[in-house]
Parts: sequence; C-alpha cells; structure tokens
Amino acid sequence: MSTFAVIKTGGKQYKVAEGQKLKIEKLPMAASDAVVFDDVLMVVNGDDLKIGTPKIEGAKVTAKVVKNGRARKIIILKYRAKKRYKKKAGHRQNFTEVQIEKISL
Repeated sequence: MSTFAVIKTGGKQYKVAEGQKLKIEKLPMAASDAVVFDDVLMVVNGDDLKIGTPKIEGAKVTAKVVKNGRARKIIILKYRAKKRYKKKAGHRQNFTEVQIEKISL
C-alpha cells in the first residue's frame, strides 16, 4: 500500500501523498519556497495507521510551492422572476499550488 496523510491548512482538510500536486488556499510564499504543514491529522504507511487527537505530535509534511495563481472566474447570478430583480457578480479565488515532497513522523 502507499503512504498518505491528511493535513489541515486554510480551514480545509486534504489527503496528500508524496509527489502529488495540490491547489490550496493562498499562502504568503513565493514560488520555489519550502513550506511545512504541522497540522497532520492522520498518517497511513502501508498497514500502519496513526490518528491524531486532534493532530499527531512531531509529524510534518514538507512541500514546495510550485506557483501562486487565481482560479477561473465563476459567475454568481441572483434572479427573481417577474420582480425586475437581477444581480450578477464574478469571483476569482486565489490559490497556491504545492508539490508534496516528504511525509515524516
């Protein structure tokens, strides 16, 4: 079996494996910087399972920032039939793309 971990960053939880690229909430880092995630909630290494309460002490996931960017625009449309009401807005979410390098206990 493979090794993977569940980390928490930006108020969300992500299942990550070594070598994986992942888009997360924007971090204040430049491209090619190293980032360490200390909020590791679970680590699976083959048949060995470690679950934190709420996080595993001493466990960390290291990653490298690939790029910072903005997602595609989504359109928000509010409309009420027969009421002459229509609002249209757009939104582009900022993100940081990271590549997971190492999962360590």
